[in-house]
Amino acid sequence: MYLEIVSPEATLFSGEVTSIAVPGVHGEFEMLNNHAPIVSLLKAGQVKIYGDITLEEDVETKFTKDANGTFLEINSGTIEMKDNKVIVLAD
Repeated sequence: MYLEIVSPEATLFSGEVTSIAVPGVHGEFEMLNNHAPIVSLLKAGQVKIYGDITLEEDVETKFTKDANGTFLEINSGTIEMKDNKVIVLAD
């Protein structure tokens, strides 16, 4: 599926991923390919990105990586999934 993470300053990431887990206001949830369409508010927490991804040098410091995935701390946001495209608007 295609993921795009946008902040007020810039587009932080755009590319193909295997899955994504986000801190929803009613608990963390994960989305895989062909997930049903959804729009949800996000609370402070960690966006977890899974898959072999490459980050741009200018935003690399905003993310942390380990053997399990790539992570981005957010304060709040919104997520939309439709037609295998996920858009995260993050603060």
